Amino acid sequence: MSARVERLRAELRDDSAVVATPRPRLSWTVVTDETGWRQAAAEVRSGAEEVRLDGDGSVLVDWPFPPLAAGESRDVSVRVTAESGTTTDWSETLAVEPGFVGAWTAEPVGLAEPAREAQPALLRRSFTLDRPVRRARLFYSALGAAEVEVNGSPVDDGVLAPGWTSYKDRLIHETVDVTSRIRRGENVIGAWLAGAWFTEKYGFQGFAKRVYGDQPALLAQLEIEYADGDSLTIVTDESWLATGDGPVVDSGIYAGEHYDARRFPAGWSEPGFDAGAWTAVTVIDAVVPVPEARIAPPVRRTEELAVRESWRSPSGALLLDFGQNLVGRLRIRVSGPAGTEIALKHAEVLENGELALRPLRLAAATDTYVLAGKHEEVWEPRFTFHGFRYVQIDGWPGELDPAAVTAVVLSSDNTRTGWFSSSHELLDRLHENVVWGMRGNFLSLPTDCPQRDERLGWTGDVQVFSPTASFLYDVDGFLASWLRDLALEQAHTKGLVPLVVPSVLDAMETGAVAAWGDAATVVPWVVYQRFGDVGVLRDQYPSMRAWVDAVLGETDGDGLWADRMQLGDWLDPSAPPDKPQQAKVDADIVATAYLARSLRIVSDAAAVLGDRDDSVRYSELADRSRDAFVAEYVTANGRMMSDAPTAYALALELDLVTDPAVRQRLSDRLADLVRANGYRIGTGFVGTPLVTDALTGGGHLYAASRLLLQTENPSWLYPVTHGATTVWERWDSLLEDGSVNPGEMTSFNHYALGAVADWLHRVVAGLAPAEPGYRKLRIAPRPLPGLDHAEARHDTPYGPASVAWRREGDTAVVTAEVPPNTTAVVDLGGEPFEVGSGRHEWTMDAASDEPAFGGPFDLDSPLSSVMDEPRAYRALLDAVGKHDPDRLATLRRDPVWTRGQTVRFALLFAPPALSDEVEQALSGVTSRD
Repeated sequence: MSARVERLRAELRDDSAVVATPRPRLSWTVVTDETGWRQAAAEVRSGAEEVRLDGDGSVLVDWPFPPLAAGESRDVSVRVTAESGTTTDWSETLAVEPGFVGAWTAEPVGLAEPAREAQPALLRRSFTLDRPVRRARLFYSALGAAEVEVNGSPVDDGVLAPGWTSYKDRLIHETVDVTSRIRRGENVIGAWLAGAWFTEKYGFQGFAKRVYGDQPALLAQLEIEYADGDSLTIVTDESWLATGDGPVVDSGIYAGEHYDARRFPAGWSEPGFDAGAWTAVTVIDAVVPVPEARIAPPVRRTEELAVRESWRSPSGALLLDFGQNLVGRLRIRVSGPAGTEIALKHAEVLENGELALRPLRLAAATDTYVLAGKHEEVWEPRFTFHGFRYVQIDGWPGELDPAAVTAVVLSSDNTRTGWFSSSHELLDRLHENVVWGMRGNFLSLPTDCPQRDERLGWTGDVQVFSPTASFLYDVDGFLASWLRDLALEQAHTKGLVPLVVPSVLDAMETGAVAAWGDAATVVPWVVYQRFGDVGVLRDQYPSMRAWVDAVLGETDGDGLWADRMQLGDWLDPSAPPDKPQQAKVDADIVATAYLARSLRIVSDAAAVLGDRDDSVRYSELADRSRDAFVAEYVTANGRMMSDAPTAYALALELDLVTDPAVRQRLSDRLADLVRANGYRIGTGFVGTPLVTDALTGGGHLYAASRLLLQTENPSWLYPVTHGATTVWERWDSLLEDGSVNPGEMTSFNHYALGAVADWLHRVVAGLAPAEPGYRKLRIAPRPLPGLDHAEARHDTPYGPASVAWRREGDTAVVTAEVPPNTTAVVDLGGEPFEVGSGRHEWTMDAASDEPAFGGPFDLDSPLSSVMDEPRAYRALLDAVGKHDPDRLATLRRDPVWTRGQTVRFALLFAPPALSDEVEQALSGVTSRD
């Protein structure tokens, strides 16, 4: 048997060995063909130091050496010994480099006399070195966004660096080794600078305002170590020069970018450039937090897409289709006369053959480029991004070759870790839509949408989506970074969590809001459960506790959270287009359910962290809220006071009802409601991630499958059948006639309703963590009627895991891969059992719970869909449909019609040719009619 150590990394990033802490935790995986492989001990080596660590720890293992000092670097390798006694070779060496500085002395600098607000600028600083350099490291940040060059070359591939944080409390800095770019003699540091998120105006309905500042600023610190041991530090201060007359004339996140190539000063960031017309910068007079090292991957260009199709719209406009709703911008190659101006307008969908611009609201989403008149010019905006599939190009000189335009996809560069596939083409497209939606909205921070005048870190969206995100990508560092901002914002609101983080909507902050503020507890707990990251739990625990304490302060002490302003089950499909908070479920039910959930999470987190007193206290408070919820909202016969799907899903999936018999009645009632609604969605942001779990947990796989695979509006697959390539904000963002939903708030790239993907991974395919960080897996597939096979694959912190099943009659063959150094609990519908690592195969019962052929059915119950009926009745409707498809379509949609009425229609009004089919279809059907 062979084994080797792979994927050694330090702290939370795959894309860099640069760490943000003096004590970076180490993680590694093992590849072996030995079944049931378990680690008994590990040895960690750095130089002459070797440390033995007994036990099976291999994920986020504490740093075993003295803390790293600023400027220090260590080479680390690992070898492990199995319980069987075999020892691996030493792993490949990992260079661990601190991303932090010893002392930050750089000051924020910008234009001394800007001509207008949010004016982009170019900055430069020349310096001379008189001896060889051993190492040079550049640390830079910005109030806004910057791209830094040294001697004419970009220092990194980051985009919109350093990203958006809660600027008043937190800045992050980039860390770049620029040794190879520095030389003896004259050198130049140059920076492109724009306002980006820092100078953007935030707010809705014409009340937008600047929250942070009017002008961008740069902070940079270059640390040089000479070969002879001396050092030199160059920082942003009054010695730098700047100009506001560069080619980036204007730039905004919402507006887009205006670039005039005629204004480009060739050689501006290289030695020998004449900067006589440039002026000295000014040091910004503001309290600026000391920048901290980056813990999440930066935004990068992650993919490029070619034009799928080009044509002229009814108005004559030149339109391009990239075949995918994406987040990014265009790169163009163009030749033409100097002064020619090209405008690039972006939109997600078309309406009446033209760009649908109304959903963008006040976001112009337009980039303009003025040609310098050279042979061929290549341009891509620097400091903006757009959500789009379609682009209108105005002013292009001559005929456009579609190959001259490329869509550049932008996203925080998180590592992909999760995949799902099935026998259902539309379902697989839905899953990819979820992935694309996440990619576009996980850009610097988790946003709600990427296209209109919003793009904010709505807490409710990421709260419901964080389990899905944590399967699809390694987002430990990404979410940990955002959670730091959340905690800092809480410090200004006495524990309350803003609706958006960073907080830029003061006018909308009206107190604690359930499901949105609960991101403070749910997201850290998800990170802990999915990545085994106790560090995030420890760092966020004060924030978690502050949130529930703040909510408790708004209650009457009876365990209920009621009579407060709430967003409730936002975007319930029954709500009016411009009143998305008017859901079927009472908002107080949502509030108390989330209070009980968050109290339980805080109790469990305290237990993990060893705080027994807090664990007991918050457990008692959670019990009180749970009991109050049941007493107030659950009837003795297993009905919810709000007879709406979300109410039942909350009671079941947040474990608020514990009596097995009552739970089954609740699940049965939920299945009835789903059936009565034609297996169409009846939930909003809060209920949607829970409803399928609540159905399958109660044994209603058929109802869950019908709900999942429904294509009528509203449903998950309705947008797919209308060409969606991302998840929509509304179930009907695009109406059946092709027009855009008339609601003021309509996005075609919102990941929240895609949170159902987590259920696809955990339940449909059957792959989930049974212990934090997948230390133990749960393998529990539930083959859905309507699917012939399904598979989920996930790169866990311990290595690749997978579960797949394929249907063979009324059984399913299940195959699974369990990573080394883990075990799995397997639940195939009978008594659960445990297995060790390796590849496994079993069979399980996969019979459908679909109503049997000829079984009884209630002719007086509402007719809401065809496929929920016994096969004989379905045959009847199919027969009707062959002769009168319009009537059948009406019957499917109209809940007022009953099955009995449909039968009578078929018997009384059908032509003779149909009567025989009807009679045959009804043969053997039992009924009380």
